[in-house]
This record gives sequence, structure tokens and C-alpha cells, in this order.
Amino acid sequence: MTRYAPAETEKKWQAAWDDAGVFTAKRDPARPKYYVLEMFPYPSGRIHMGHVRNYTMGDVVARYKMSCGYSVLHPMGWDAFGMPAENAAMERGGHPKDWTYGNIADMRGQMKPLGLSIDWSREFATCDPEYYGQQQAMFIDMLEAGLVYRKNAVVNWDPVDMTVLANEQVIDGKGWRSGAAVERKELTQWFFRISDFAGELLDALDGLEHWPEKVRLMQANWIGRSRGLQFAFSTIDAPEGFDRIECYTTRPDTLMGASFCAISPDHPLAKHLERHNPEMAKFIAEARRGGTTEEAIETGEKLGIDTGIRVRHPLDEAWELPVWIANFILMDYGTGAIFGCPAHDARDFEFATKYGLPIHSVFRPVADEAAEADLPPTEEFVPLKSEKVRYIRGFSGEEVQTGEDAVAAAIAFCEANGIGRGVTNYRLRDWGLSRQRYWGCPIPVVHCPDCGVVPEKKENLPVRLPDDVTFDKPGNPLDRHPTWRDCACPKCGGKARRETDTMDTFVDSSWYYARFTNPHATTPTVAEDADYWMNVDQYIGGIEHAILHLLYSRFFARAMHRTGHLPAKAIEPFSALFTQGMVTHEIYMTRDSAGRPVYHLPEDIDREAGTVKATGEKLEIIPSAKMSKSKKNVVDPMNIIASFGADTARFFVMSDSPPERDVEWTAAGAEATSKFLARVWRIADEIAQGTGGDGGAEDEALLKAVHKAIDEVTRSIDGFAFNKAVAAIYGLTNTLSKSAASNGAKRDAMKLMAQIMAPMVPHLAEDVWSMLGGAGFVVQAGWPKADPALLAEDSVTLPIQINGKRRGEITVPKDMPKDEVEKRVLADETVLKVLAGGQPKKLIVVPGRIVNVVI
Repeated sequence: MTRYAPAETEKKWQAAWDDAGVFTAKRDPARPKYYVLEMFPYPSGRIHMGHVRNYTMGDVVARYKMSCGYSVLHPMGWDAFGMPAENAAMERGGHPKDWTYGNIADMRGQMKPLGLSIDWSREFATCDPEYYGQQQAMFIDMLEAGLVYRKNAVVNWDPVDMTVLANEQVIDGKGWRSGAAVERKELTQWFFRISDFAGELLDALDGLEHWPEKVRLMQANWIGRSRGLQFAFSTIDAPEGFDRIECYTTRPDTLMGASFCAISPDHPLAKHLERHNPEMAKFIAEARRGGTTEEAIETGEKLGIDTGIRVRHPLDEAWELPVWIANFILMDYGTGAIFGCPAHDARDFEFATKYGLPIHSVFRPVADEAAEADLPPTEEFVPLKSEKVRYIRGFSGEEVQTGEDAVAAAIAFCEANGIGRGVTNYRLRDWGLSRQRYWGCPIPVVHCPDCGVVPEKKENLPVRLPDDVTFDKPGNPLDRHPTWRDCACPKCGGKARRETDTMDTFVDSSWYYARFTNPHATTPTVAEDADYWMNVDQYIGGIEHAILHLLYSRFFARAMHRTGHLPAKAIEPFSALFTQGMVTHEIYMTRDSAGRPVYHLPEDIDREAGTVKATGEKLEIIPSAKMSKSKKNVVDPMNIIASFGADTARFFVMSDSPPERDVEWTAAGAEATSKFLARVWRIADEIAQGTGGDGGAEDEALLKAVHKAIDEVTRSIDGFAFNKAVAAIYGLTNTLSKSAASNGAKRDAMKLMAQIMAPMVPHLAEDVWSMLGGAGFVVQAGWPKADPALLAEDSVTLPIQINGKRRGEITVPKDMPKDEVEKRVLADETVLKVLAGGQPKKLIVVPGRIVNVVI
């Protein structure tokens, strides 16, 4: 070749790596291991530039660690269950399995040209029976260990998709896929006891030093530890069996501001009342049509109905409060009952204002010591010193307290007087895993009229999904598949019915990292492999998974340890976490005759002219935004690879910004990257063709430049500053192109450069390494180490300040005496010009730091 041809070169090296099994992970006790994992993708059918950036980051780390002598595990799989496949089957006909596996084949075909160092022999999809069968085995183990249970629960119900939705799948009160208004519905559901681990999951966040602080904070807030008071109101005129209403509050310091008691529409008392009171039944039915998410509750109208029941205030038997059923109280937090303090809680204030309930202020504004009037809700208060406000007398005398001190004082007072007890609660609820859909992992239990709920025998696993299903009717096809649904009880052999709910797809992605340690085993994990490969040393993925996926994975690792599937060291499965930014692109838009936006693909516009190629219409160019199919600002990685090669795509997404930030994709940037890589190849080709020469001092200068680049690239990859590593490669290339060193020195330098650029541009690096006589593959050549002696600077650049302002700089030998430095400074053109023939009042040289000239 006389020019670099990535289309030929990249295929050649990918085939060579595959033939040699370079990236096949091997358990080698003689070597340290390194496990790098990117969050595996959903098989939607196309990869995008975000995938390219994500997997290139992991590939850079994997190749670097391999070169450093580690036994590296870098696997790939597919998060393949879920509603999109069912929706596709309903919209287009066909079967979810065919759609899913077809997409996997397409995406695998798109990913392989990137030259990723993936061990494809470990590939699996979560919809493989071999995978979900082991998931079913773990479910049975966890059921026996008490980590799984079944109960009635109020859930978010999508009436169109006819399935339960997690809170996070409810957007503005509507189903994330169907757009239907979500309802509350009571169903019998399966749950993981994740709340039993709430304190441990929260406390362990402090030990995750190599996780982003924002992710740890998000998880901490989601788990939500709070200290509060649990107490009971005694009821007046309540139905039999309801003589007490248990409450939990995180603000017992505001008890003396109570104006009502409110219970959830799903509270046992509310359920009793709806059976006997049509008006309350109507209200409760309406309330259940609202969502259960915090967002829905915060933004929705606060509605209620007075039950006519009263309760006595726990601090004053003569003080009675009305009991309301309110739509903003959830049954699954605390006790499903609250006391309302409208003066100091925004939701209570909205509710009390709507229904004309009293507002008793417990606090006063700091600025107004005499104020005793009712006040709007705010936290900027201290207790009011007044005998009229019983909070002061009841809890803390005349002492002014706020915040945690007031809460602690209130709890202490109530405990001392037998009113209630201090309780630590968590916002984290148990994980409901039941989903009423077909395309998911079947829950491996059977419902027997004689034996009850019976787990399937492990020898009968996997419980496979039937293939002969149809999607011509709403709901779960498993419910209407008698030959699959109707079965024999594993315990008594009598007639029974299979559980037709399938597992939440978060379950599938909560343990895949462990399965990769031995993906073909006949048990969920193999002890020797899990012990060697776990933990994941570097996990990489989007910030959108910061809460649920990571939290569920942390729980699952603990549950797997408790059931014997993971070692104790793996209860925190991800030792380090990195969340990358997005790849963005400009949006190109025109408008139709009605003024509505019309979007255009990047390849359809003339960016320089600012027009649409086909029509010449003038474009509105919107600044860079997340790539979106609807806005047509997407760039197809396959087009980039076809035009410029995979190394260009890889190098560009690493180059422009720190990896935690967004990177803007531009056609000009991609073209410039391609030209640079072609330049590197030409320099290497010229060196390969060159002979002899004696560079003398230039050889030494080039060697120093190379070792500085080695040091910079090493530190940058270790610190996830890939853009700095790219900058070092650019700098060394410029030095090489201008160097007057001997050809032998250049050859040595170029081979070292091939080694340090190999993680980012592996195909080009292999080509350069080969043409310059390198033995074997560059990825296996070992990582070069910078010589500290060659990193030492022989000279130093000193800034020159004149009367306190920086006016220039001077570069001098590092060990130059002060008097010689002074002579150089006085001879500097800038200093001479300012002095205008005179002498400075002072000339101060701080060795190795700065020169101050005072005139």
C-alpha cells in the first residue's frame, strides 16, 4: 500500500485477532485479572454513536490492561426481554423471539467492525432459555431463603398494555409506552425483600470510593433513611376493630400544629368504609385512577373526603381531629396514615386550604419574635415562645430548637411519656417483580388447590416460554394458553396452574455480570470462576441507570451471596463506575407552509451553504442536542466506518471532551480525524522505507518526547482522561514529523507510539507495529514504561513580572545561577523596552518559579 486504506486494514486485523483468539478470556491464577464491562444494550436493531463511545471507552481500558499483563475479561450480551418486542409483534405480526434475535444479529454485525476486544464466546441474551433457566433456579433459592414473597399490593396499572408499571415507567401520570392514563390497582404480586437490606445498601455507599459522587447521592436519596416517631391516634365513633390509627411522622416536632388525620384510599379503614358507604366508594375509585408516583402525587390536585370519624390528639385528650381519606397518602410508606400540619407542609397546606381546615402555626419567622398568627408553609421557622403554643410546653420548655434537635426532643418526650417510639424508616420499598406480559422470564412456581404455591422442581427448569402464542388480544398471552398454563403440581402431582406473571426485566440485568464469569455453566455461577473474575473492576454506562439498575444489582449480589452463588467479596459487584456523556449533533430544520418544523438528516444538507441539498431551502441550525431519530440529528456509525474507518470513529469520540461530558459530532471533525490518522500511517511508512542516519542530540530529544508521551497517555488512561491521551498522541506525531533524529531513533519512537495509541486506534497501531518489524500483535507486546530520568526537564520557563503584571517569560537551563538569570532577564526585549535605558529598582529571581522586576 502507498496510502492508508482502513477498509482493508481493519478487516485484516480483526480476522487475525479472531484466528489467534487474542481476546478469549482465560482464568490464569498466575496473572492479575481485570474485568471491564459496559452496560449491555437492548437489541433495538441499530447501534448509534452513543454505543460507539460507550464501548470504545471500555475497549480502551480492556486493551490497556491486557498490554499491562492482566488477564482481561471483556464480554458482551443483550438485555433482550421486555415490552418493545411484544409491541413489535402486535404492530407488525410475527413473534417477539424472531424480532429480538433478528435485531441481535443486526447489532452484532454492526459492532464487530468497531474492532472491540470482546470475548464473543461468552455472548448471551437474557431471553436465552439457558440464561433465564438459571435465573429461575436462583429465584427458587431466594424463595427458600425468605428473600422472595407474595402479597396483595396496590400497583400502577396500564389499562392499554395491561401490565404493572414501575414508578419510573409512569411519565406525567401515563404509561411510558402506551401513553394511557395509569390507574391504581390491587393485585397479588411477587416481591424481593430489598427493603431488608436498606440500611446496608445505604451505609455501603461510603465505601464505593471509585463511583461518581452524584450517583452515590442519588442512591442515598432513593433509599432515603429517616428518623421519626411512630404513634397511634385513638378513634372516636369508628367501626368495630378500628379503635386505633397508627401513624409515622418524620416531623413530630410539629404535632402541636395538627389539624386533621388523613389515611390512604388503600388503608384497611378506608376499604372497610367503601364497602358500606357509596359516596366513599366513589371517591376511592376515583382516587385509584391516579398514579402512585411521587411526581403524580406532588403535581396532582389534593383531594379528600371526610369520614366523619374523629381521633384524639395524643398530647391532649380533649383535642379532636377529623379523619379524612386523601388521595395523596400512599399505603406503602410508613403506616398509610398521617397527621396533617398545614402550616409547615406544602401538601397539607394545599389540602387544608381547599377544605377549610384550620392551620395552626407551631413556629414563628426568625425576624418576627412577637408573631403568633397562622403562617404559610415554610421551614424557615424557630419555635414560638408562648404559653398558647403547646409545642413549647410539651416538648422543650423555653428552649428554642430547630431541625434535627427539635425532632430528637419531640421523640424523646413522646417516648418518655408513653406516646410513641422513635423509628428509623426507609423510603426504599420492596421490589415488585411481577409483570403481566409474555416476553419475560417465567416465574417458576405453580398454584395447586391442595398444596398452595409450589416452586417448580429444579430438574424441570427452565420453564420455557411457549412459542405458539398470539397477540391479537390485549393482555398476557400466557393467561390464555391452556397447554402451557395447566400443569401438574410438582409436589402432589394433581392438577395445577402455572404462574403466568413473568419477571420484571430489571431482574435479568441485575446479575448478568456474574453470569459472564462462566456463561455456559449448568448452575447460575461456578465458584472458581466467580471467585477469580469478580468483582467488575470497571463498569461503564449512562447516568440514566444511576438508581434502579445499580441498586437492584447491588441487592442481587447480596442475595446471590446469601444463597451461595457469589463470594462475600462480590456483594458490591462494581468496584469502579464511570458514567459517560452523550454524543450530540446539530439539528437541521426547515418549516412547512403551516410553519411546522421539518427535520433533515445530516447527509441531506449542505452545511457550508446552510441549505437542503435537494431543494435549496434555507436551514435553521439548532445548537447541538442529544441525537434523536425524531429530530433526524443522528449519525449512523456504519456510514462513518464505511467512509473513514472504525479507528476514525473511535479516535474522534475520545478526542474532543472529557468522557464524562457530552461530545459534539461534526462532519468536519470526523474528516480531520481521518486525515490525521492517514498522516500517522504515512510517517510510519516513510520511516519503514528509510535507512541509516545519525541524529545525535536530536535522537535524545526525540526519545525524551516519546517518554513524556508514554507518561501522559498512561496517566490519562488510568484517570479516564482519554481526551488528554489523544492530545498526547497528536503532540508526539507533530514532534516525529519535524524531528531531525536518525531513522533508527524514529523507528524506535514510532513503535513505542504504536503501543500507546493501540487502545484507541487498534487497527492502525497493528499496521504500524507490523510494518516497522514488531513481533506478534501490538496489544500483546506489553505496555511501555516511561523512564523517570527522561522525564526530568533540563530547562525551566520562568514568567517575568514587571511591577506585578506578567509581561513575558524566559526559558533558561534548570541549574543556571541567579546572576546569569538576571543577565538574561535584563537582555530580554520586553524588559529592555520597559526600562527604556534605565535600571530596575529591584530584580528578584525566585529559582525555578518566577522573576520580579520593579521599576
